[in-house]
Amino acid sequence: MTERIFQLAGKRVWVVGHRGMAGSAIMRRLQGEGCHILTVGRDALDLRRQAEVEDWMAANKPEAVFLAAATVGGILANSTRPAEFLYDNLAIETNVIHSAWRTGVAKLLFLGSNCIYPRLTDQPLTEDMLLTGPLEPTNEWYAIAKIAGVKLCQAYRRQYGCDFISVLPAGLFGLGDRYDPAHGHVAAALMMRIHDAKLRGLDSVTLWGTGTPLREFMYSEDMADGAVFLMQHYSGEEMLNMGSGAEYSIRQLAEAIARVVGWSGSFAFDASKPDGMPRKFMDSAKAHALGWTPRTSLDDGLRAAYQDYMARH
Repeated sequence: MTERIFQLAGKRVWVVGHRGMAGSAIMRRLQGEGCHILTVGRDALDLRRQAEVEDWMAANKPEAVFLAAATVGGILANSTRPAEFLYDNLAIETNVIHSAWRTGVAKLLFLGSNCIYPRLTDQPLTEDMLLTGPLEPTNEWYAIAKIAGVKLCQAYRRQYGCDFISVLPAGLFGLGDRYDPAHGHVAAALMMRIHDAKLRGLDSVTLWGTGTPLREFMYSEDMADGAVFLMQHYSGEEMLNMGSGAEYSIRQLAEAIARVVGWSGSFAFDASKPDGMPRKFMDSAKAHALGWTPRTSLDDGLRAAYQDYMARH
């Protein structure tokens, strides 16, 4: 395992977006690190307002920042709310990263997304493939904002010597996900629909697209473990992929969720609806070489996510 180069113990650590799935998972993972965790809700701080962010950071003086806040969603949300996905995410990233430099934050980790890679390119996706081709149209607004976040971290490192890093997790699911059939991530939306089909006694569920696109999914707690690990063990301008190492078709994901939910119906697919990128599978060899690997299988993660869904909904 690579030597730990940044100590979290004893430091003031701001988890930006602590109420979301990614941020709440990072919060749980940090509990054993001996750091002082800082949080602030959107009711008290609008991350899209630069003056508010600068004032809050100057007053609270975080020494490390996990930037997990974002406006997120699936294909439908990206397609119907492009201005929100572009503006909100650009504003959040710009304000937090710039204020981190101004207030002397020792280290910042920016949570990117694997959707920033070109739509059609070689697989698995390696870090040097960024900006080598056109983006997937169904999520380009979100992707452009996330690319800007990665480039901001690189730019502040080059110009000011800031220890700001970027990591790209695979598609997330898990504890604290947002269960919204129209605007949620694919795993959460499928789980909600399949659970509803079970309750209503339906024998078929129709899903968007062909069911053939291949995706890499990561359990939220594995993502948090990887983020904390890389904060402690990595410092570099290059963004790092952080994947699970396994890929599944959308049909296979739906079938796995059906097993967990206990629904034995069948799936139909509406090919008139968009599929998104045909394949998204990352090469995470560089993160793995540092000593981090995910530990949770798809089925185990889905079982935990379903238990969380049942408890909260």
